[in-house]
Amino acid sequence: MLQRIQTVFLLLVVVLMLLMLLFPLWTYQAQDGSVTYVLTSFYLDVQEGAGVETSKVYSPYVFVAVLAISAAIVGIIEITRFKNRLLQMKLGALNSLFMAGAMGLGLYLASNLMEEKQLQYGWSYGMAVFFPAAAMICNVIANRFIRKDERLVRSVDRIR
Repeated sequence: MLQRIQTVFLLLVVVLMLLMLLFPLWTYQAQDGSVTYVLTSFYLDVQEGAGVETSKVYSPYVFVAVLAISAAIVGIIEITRFKNRLLQMKLGALNSLFMAGAMGLGLYLASNLMEEKQLQYGWSYGMAVFFPAAAMICNVIANRFIRKDERLVRSVDRIR
C-alpha cells in the first residue's frame, strides 16, 4: 500500500485539503485600518476598528469546510481501498468533485463579498484558495497511476 506512488499523491491530497482549513481564503484590510475582513473555510471574521471585538459569521461559509473535510475523508478511504482499483478510480472522481466544489465555493463567496461590500482595493486571496487546485492535480496523477496498475493486472490476466 505505502510502496505505491499513488499513495503518496493521495496523502498529499489529504494534507492539502486539511491545510485549506488552517489558512485564510481571502482577506481585506481598509487602507485606514478601520475594517478588516478575513474569510476562512469556517467563517467570515469581521473586525471594525482597532481594539474592537471581532464578529464571526458562520452561515454560508462553513460549507467550504464541509467540502474540504469531505475531500480529505474520501482521500483517506481511497488510500485504504488499495486492493480494489476500480473503486479507487471512482472515489478519485468523487474526490475531484468535492475539491472543485470547495475551491469554487470559496472563490464564489469571496467575489460575492467583494461585490456586496463594494471593495475595489486592499483585498487578496489567501493560500487556501490554491490548495484545492494543487490537490486536484495530485488526485489526477494518482488516478493515472491507479489506471496504469489496473492495465498491468489485466494484461497479466490475459496471459494466463
